[in-house]
Amino acid sequence: MNIKQLSETLVNQIAAGEVIERPASAAKELIENAIDAGATRIEIATAGGGKSLLRVADNGSGMEAEDLELAIRRHCTSKISDTLFDIRTLGFRGEALPSIGSVARLSIASRRVGSPEGAEIVVAGGKVSPVRPAAANPGTTVEVRDLFFATPARLKFLKTEKAEAAAITEVVKRMAIAFPAIRFVLSGSDRSTLELPATGDDHLARIAQVLGTDFRDNAIALDAEREDVHLGGCAGLPTFHRGNSAHQYAFVNGRPVQDKQILSAIRGAYAETMPQGRYPVAVLSLTLDPALVDVNVHPAKSDVRFRDPGLVRGLIVGAIREALKREGDRASTTGAGGMLRAFRPGFRPTASPAPGGSWSFQSSPYRPFESPAAPAAPARGFAETAQAAFGETEMPTARAESFTPRETAVQEPASFPLGAARAQVHANYIVSQTRDGLVIVDQHAAHERLVFEQMRKALSGRRLPSQGLLIPEIVDMPEEDCDRLMVHAEALEQLGLAIERFGPGAIAVRETPAMLGEMDVPGLVRELADEIAEWDTAQGLSAKLEHVAATMACHGSVRSGRQLRVEEMNALLRQMEETPGSGQCNHGRPTYVELKLSDIERLFGRS
Repeated sequence: MNIKQLSETLVNQIAAGEVIERPASAAKELIENAIDAGATRIEIATAGGGKSLLRVADNGSGMEAEDLELAIRRHCTSKISDTLFDIRTLGFRGEALPSIGSVARLSIASRRVGSPEGAEIVVAGGKVSPVRPAAANPGTTVEVRDLFFATPARLKFLKTEKAEAAAITEVVKRMAIAFPAIRFVLSGSDRSTLELPATGDDHLARIAQVLGTDFRDNAIALDAEREDVHLGGCAGLPTFHRGNSAHQYAFVNGRPVQDKQILSAIRGAYAETMPQGRYPVAVLSLTLDPALVDVNVHPAKSDVRFRDPGLVRGLIVGAIREALKREGDRASTTGAGGMLRAFRPGFRPTASPAPGGSWSFQSSPYRPFESPAAPAAPARGFAETAQAAFGETEMPTARAESFTPRETAVQEPASFPLGAARAQVHANYIVSQTRDGLVIVDQHAAHERLVFEQMRKALSGRRLPSQGLLIPEIVDMPEEDCDRLMVHAEALEQLGLAIERFGPGAIAVRETPAMLGEMDVPGLVRELADEIAEWDTAQGLSAKLEHVAATMACHGSVRSGRQLRVEEMNALLRQMEETPGSGQCNHGRPTYVELKLSDIERLFGRS
């Protein structure tokens, strides 16, 4: 006989390969257990990046001696009974403790609230020692030493102690955001102490503890619901962004997740408002019936699957865009800070550090006095093709001459959010006086946004013009890709792309969007199929059309260097106040920077 039963220790070590990838994975599992036990205070201590020591102590409900014996066995849990369709706890698989015990030296000391004494159990490399009485405070203390000593090959795949310690810090921060009523303390010989006091129901205060007070000042609250799926949390202003996506936090029924569908929805919500290579800051909390989401996709429980992913994506994109439309045109507070730093005596742009990395005046998105380089001329034939297609849909013209003043009376600063124009500097920057400060506007970037929003509105009004192909383009592709495309055929036709099935493994393209002109049809169709397979959406074509509109808006807007009359400047300011998203141009750069009077007075030492 060649088939044999594996030993319990080896089975646990195999499971540990999925559940316990690194010290941060162990920390996550132990913190989840503490939260499920009702803890209000959780203390985490580490040494050697969690490889030498990881200790998690809580004041939760604790365990009896007989519970300890079961806790270190696989698939023993107090959190579920007969079904996986109503999971309301963070843990439920019963794999974490036995997995840790199979690859490390594990000790668990616990005392149930009201019990006169505690108990302790020790597991070393899968070998279990008998439970013994032990002195313990109410709650549970789990200590993990020499992680992966029983599987030394795994140690070679770990990063430096500093990197592993940082990963544990990130786990604690995510848990802290999800549970603001719990006090978290992270300490150890390999780190400075991080203490996050409980904030109760004030979720924004806890977010500010983790992401900094700047986020509180530059965040927009979210509160939306669709078909019993509720979205809460906060979304950062488009001009408040970071160099990576590490500042995007997502929670599903209180569970921290790193779901690619949610991250894709965040990216889509900020489309055309974020500079290339920059990422928005967001904290999203989804609440829905546990039966509508599967958290049992992977042993690490960081991935989830929604029964209706399109509904969740639409809720996220719609809620964020509505929030940005409502409040997103205000300038971020960091813009004024960058300007004030630039005005300081002895300022050296290339040597001035900024949070999160080095900072240079030339690369800063908040540089106030640098005119953007004139964009390159479009390729021959592009402007004519695109403009003709826009003309068929009665698109607004993208010419500077169409910008006409709507008000000629002298305007008072107190009457308008962006104030009243007082001057034009370097034939590109409008200086406006507000009730309590001043605003500096990049006239080209601002008008570019206004024209683009007019074009975007026209794009969404009705079916876009298409051009019929004399001979339909036949695109051979796998049958499953064809099936995915046909599900979205109606939506694609609204954008001017008419497709139909041509046998089991091919798609016939009969019409393409007129505004795209000559194009690589097979390449576009395959890109759409790949996008649908990855994200279950077909937004790529819409994005291409919006890119054309953005390019035309950029080339046709009020140019840098054009002298404007006061009436024209005020008209531009009024249109900005009425246009959603006018706080940033189509490339994601801010269109204006605001300085409060108190900021100006600080420059002159008056406050």
